[in-house]
Amino acid sequence: MKAVCIGSCNIDYTYKVDHFIRPGETDESIELVVGSGGKGLNQSIALAQSGVETFHAGLIGEEGKFLIDKLKSKNVNTSFVHVGEGPTGHAIIQVDQKGQNCILLFGGTNKQFTMDFIDQILSDFEPGDIVVLQNEINHIPYIIENAAAKGLRVVFNAAPYRDEIRKYPLEKVSWLVVNEVEGAGLAKVEDPDQIVECLRLRYPDTGILLTLGKEGCLYRSDTENVRMPACKIQVVDTTAAGDTFIGFFIRGIIQGSKAEESLKLATVASSIAITKPGAADSVPEYQQVIDSDLYKNFDAEVR
Repeated sequence: MKAVCIGSCNIDYTYKVDHFIRPGETDESIELVVGSGGKGLNQSIALAQSGVETFHAGLIGEEGKFLIDKLKSKNVNTSFVHVGEGPTGHAIIQVDQKGQNCILLFGGTNKQFTMDFIDQILSDFEPGDIVVLQNEINHIPYIIENAAAKGLRVVFNAAPYRDEIRKYPLEKVSWLVVNEVEGAGLAKVEDPDQIVECLRLRYPDTGILLTLGKEGCLYRSDTENVRMPACKIQVVDTTAAGDTFIGFFIRGIIQGSKAEESLKLATVASSIAITKPGAADSVPEYQQVIDSDLYKNFDAEVR
């Protein structure tokens, strides 16, 4: 069984700052790191690091060709990564002294997907394979409709959130992943349990995964209802935490694991990721996760 992440490839400009810059303020950053990122690229790397046979489909500019090398170095198949016109998508990321981040995106070539290219990508996959999507590229509704029609299982991470997502055919998504902001935007309520309940009522055939940062996560489907706490750990950089979580959760889906075990794996993997700076380079390998003390002692110390 294969997974294809149809998503963004970004050049990340990460600035370490004392505090997030306020309106009208000019300040000097402590450090600048230029690297690879984008929710799509990060989730592809997380999938591959977790041991899943992973393909990335995306568009880059000429100056972004190093992103192909990054994906290949993490065992991601890049046969569907093409060079488009204009600049590669990029992100301006501020990371403060507490490891929290704020991110400004420029779409660039990520917004140049065509329906013909999407059809070409989907034709290479079989019923039961996984399609992973985020909201950083164009033609998301078209991808969902056509992937579902082919019998592919769609995981949609509704990030970044825009109100147009409410019009997407989310009833055809197998798993919907949101954080508190995205969940509140979709459900129009703010209480976590109410968010999950509202989305389950609206999309009864879809598994709902709500991530809550240091409060853990909630998962609900037809057969499972799980509340998973987070690990208590020193935070360095949260940039790729959510993407790592999603990649390792999908490994559990593909392996046929119960939600509780999949969420445990994803929780530990994302906890390890936030102890390192950067995005793609912070994602751990599967063996590193299951060999970690965090994983081995999870039930005793976290649950």
